[in-house]
Amino acid sequence: MFKNYFKIAFRNLMKYKFISFINLFGLTVGFTCCLLILTFILNELSYDRYNKNAGNIYRITRTFYNGNGDATLQLSTISPPFGYYLPTDFPEIQKMTRLLNIGTTPLRYKDKLLNEENVYFGDENIFDVFSIKVLKGNPITALKDPFSVMLTEETAKKYFGDEDPINKVLRANNQFDVKVTGVYKDFPANSHLHPNILVSFNTLKDSVVYGEKNLRTNWGNNSFFTYIVLPENYNIKNMETRFPGFIDKHMAGQEYIGQQASKFTKLDLQKLTDIHLHSHTDYEAEPNGDIKRVYIFSAIALFILLIACINYMNLSTARSALRAREIGIRKVIGARKRELIFQFLGESVLITWAAILIAFGLLYLLLPWLNKVSEQNLSINILLNWQILLPLLLAPFVVGAIAGLYPALFMSSFQPIKTLKGLFKVGGASISFRKVLVVTQFSISIILIITTIIVFQQLRYMQNASLGYDKEHIITMAYNAQLNNGYESFRNTLLQNTGIKEVGRSSRIPTGRLLDGMGASAPGNDSMVPVKADIRFVATDYDFIPVYGVEMAGGRNFSRDYGTDTSNFVLNEAAVKAIGWKTPQQAVGKNFRYGNTAGHVIGVMKDFHFESLHQSIAPLIFIMPVPVPNQTFYNFISIKISGQHISSSLATIQKTWEKYLPDFPYQYTFLEENFDKLYASEQKQETIITTFACIAIFIACLGLFGLSAFAITQRVKEIGMRKVLGANVSGIVALLSKDFLKLVGIAAIIAFPIAYFAMNNWLKDFAYRIHIQWWVFLIAGILAAIIAFVTVSFQAIKAAVANPVKSLRTE
Repeated sequence: MFKNYFKIAFRNLMKYKFISFINLFGLTVGFTCCLLILTFILNELSYDRYNKNAGNIYRITRTFYNGNGDATLQLSTISPPFGYYLPTDFPEIQKMTRLLNIGTTPLRYKDKLLNEENVYFGDENIFDVFSIKVLKGNPITALKDPFSVMLTEETAKKYFGDEDPINKVLRANNQFDVKVTGVYKDFPANSHLHPNILVSFNTLKDSVVYGEKNLRTNWGNNSFFTYIVLPENYNIKNMETRFPGFIDKHMAGQEYIGQQASKFTKLDLQKLTDIHLHSHTDYEAEPNGDIKRVYIFSAIALFILLIACINYMNLSTARSALRAREIGIRKVIGARKRELIFQFLGESVLITWAAILIAFGLLYLLLPWLNKVSEQNLSINILLNWQILLPLLLAPFVVGAIAGLYPALFMSSFQPIKTLKGLFKVGGASISFRKVLVVTQFSISIILIITTIIVFQQLRYMQNASLGYDKEHIITMAYNAQLNNGYESFRNTLLQNTGIKEVGRSSRIPTGRLLDGMGASAPGNDSMVPVKADIRFVATDYDFIPVYGVEMAGGRNFSRDYGTDTSNFVLNEAAVKAIGWKTPQQAVGKNFRYGNTAGHVIGVMKDFHFESLHQSIAPLIFIMPVPVPNQTFYNFISIKISGQHISSSLATIQKTWEKYLPDFPYQYTFLEENFDKLYASEQKQETIITTFACIAIFIACLGLFGLSAFAITQRVKEIGMRKVLGANVSGIVALLSKDFLKLVGIAAIIAFPIAYFAMNNWLKDFAYRIHIQWWVFLIAGILAAIIAFVTVSFQAIKAAVANPVKSLRTE
C-alpha cells in the first residue's frame, strides 16, 4: 500500500514539474539555512561541555558597587586572598583551581624570539578540573615546582619542532628561565579560554614575581580566574548566601566610605557551561558569544522554514483544481478519506525527504562560507551525534506533515459528484486561508527587511560616530619596564623622523576597557569628603593627550615644565559632573585626593569615548605616577605618525625598538584595527542576518511567483474577454497585481509594530544608539510592495500581452 502511495506521489510530482520544482527548491533552501544555523547554534551551546564535571564546575565572579548602591564594575576574576581562604571556609568545595593571565610575554629559545599572548599562571591541579589530555609529563606534578611550564602541543612544535620538549629551558621576558615539564593537548575550540602556556602558580610566591604575602593580602588585584568543583546537585544559593559574611570576616579593615566590605563588593557563582553565552562581565578571558544572537538566528531559521512550508501549502491548495477529477475518480472507486490523506501526505514527505538530502550536500559546500563569516571552526560532525541526527531524520516527516496536512485535509474533502461534473471551483475558505499564508510570508519578510536596515544603521553609527579623539595613524605597542631608564632617549630618537608626530605612554589605550579604580575625595564644607561616584583611572605621561588629540575643556595637560604634576590630576567632564562641580573651570585648581595621592585638579578634558559605544562615557581621571625602578605603571606606547611615508616611519620605529629592546620581539598594531574589533561581532551579525533575510525574501517571492502564475492561469479567459472589450496591458497588470499588493499592505501593518518592538529591545544593549525613524518602515513596506509587484507582474504582463483568440476559441 505504502509503495503504491509513493509511486503515485512520484508520478504527480513529475506531472506538475513547475510547482514541484518551486516546492522542492524552497524547501531545500529552507532546510539548508536551518542546517547552517543549527550547526552554528549547536556549536555555541557546546562550549565547555567537553569537561567531565562540566555541570558541577563554577567560576567565581566579583561585582563592585558605588556609594549609591549602583553596580559599577563586574569582573569574571577575583583577588588572590579569596582563593586562599575559600577552601577552608567552604568545605563543600571539592576542588579549586586558579588561572592568571600574564599578558603578552616574550619567550626565547636559542634563536627563536616570539611574543606569546595566551600565557597563564595555573594551579598544579588544573587538569583535575579541566578535562584536557596531558601528552607528556605527569599531570599531577608537572606544575608543582616554581618556574616550571607546560605547553600545548602546537606551541611545543613551534619552539622545538620534533625535539622532545621535556626539560628544555625557555627564557621568559628576558628575566626568568623556565623549564618545560609537560605538554598537553590544545584546549578545544569550544572552550571559553585557551591557555597556550601554563606557568606553575607557585612561581607567583617568588617575591620578585609577585610574593606569597600578596597572594594572601592583596585584595585590590582582581585578575585571578577562580574555578571550583561542587558536589552533584548542590544548591549554589547555600554558598552565595554565606559570601557576605565571608567577605566581611576576611576583608575587615577594607571599608569603603564607611561601609562594610560586603556593602560595596559581592561574590557570585557562575556555571561553567553558562559562561560563553550568558557572561558579559567587564573583563572576560576571551570574547564570549551571546544567547540573544542564538535566539535571533533560531528565529530566522524557523522563519525561513515556515516561509518554505507556506509555499508548499499555498501551491498545493492552489493546484487542487487540477487534481479534482483524480480525487473524484478515486472516491468513486472506493478510496476512503483517510487513504487520500495518506496519499497527499506521502507526496509532501517525499518532496521533503528529497529537500533535506540535497540540503545536507549544500551544507557541506556552504559551511566554509559560514566559518569565514562567523570566524569559527564549525564542522558537520556536530550534527552526527545521535541526539541530533535522530531528530533530523524525523524532520522530513514532521515538516512534511505540517506542510502537507492542510492540503491533504482540504483535497480529501472534495465531493466526487461536483468534481466529475466539472462544477468544482477552488474558493471560499481555501482562498482565504491562502491569503492568510501570503500575509504571514510577507510579514516575516518585512520584519527581516526592517531588522537588516536597523542593524546596518546602528553599525554604521558606531563606526562613524565622533569619538572625541583622533584614532587615525596611531600605532600601539606593548611597553616594557626595561625601557624605563632609556625612555626619553628612545622617544627623542623616534621624533627625529619627521613622519613621527608624538609618542606617549599609558596603562590603557582607547578601544580597551576602563577597569582600574580607587577611592576619591573632594573638598566638602570643612574637609575632604569621599566621592560616591566610581571614577576610573588611566596612568599616562606628558604626551598621551597630544598623541590622541584629546581637547581640553579647561586648565592644562601634564607638563614637563612643572615638577609637581606627579601629584596632580586631569579629569574628564563626566568625572567633574559626577563629583558635583558645575563647570570644568570650577574644577580646575581644586584640592583632590585619589587613592593615596593628594594634589590638585590641573585640567579637565572634554568627554571622549575611551571604550566602545556599548558603554556610557565613564568618569575618568588621568594620573602621572612617580617612576619606580624596575617597575612600570605603563602597559602601552602610543605613536602618532603622519599619513605620509608610513613605511619609512614604521622602519624607524622597528630600528629604534631593536636598538633599545633587542631581547623583545618587535610587534605593533594600528589603533584602527582595535577599533574595528570592537564591533566585529555586530559586523558578523549584520552579514549573516542580511544573507538569510535575502534568502527568506527570495523564497517568499518564489512562492508568490508560483501562486500568481497559477491564479492568472485560472483567469486566462477573463483576461481574453477584457482585452476584446478594450482593456490595455497596464490596466490588466494592475488588475491582476492589486489583490496581491493588498495582502502586502496588510502584512506591513502586522509587521511594523512587531519589528519596532524587537529592534527597540535589541538597541537597548547599546549606550549610544540610533533612534528608529519612521521612514525605515516606509522603505521596508515600499520595498516589499515593489518586490511583490515585480514578481506578480512578470506573470501578469505575460498573460496581458497574450493573444485573446487563443484563450477564447474554445468558448
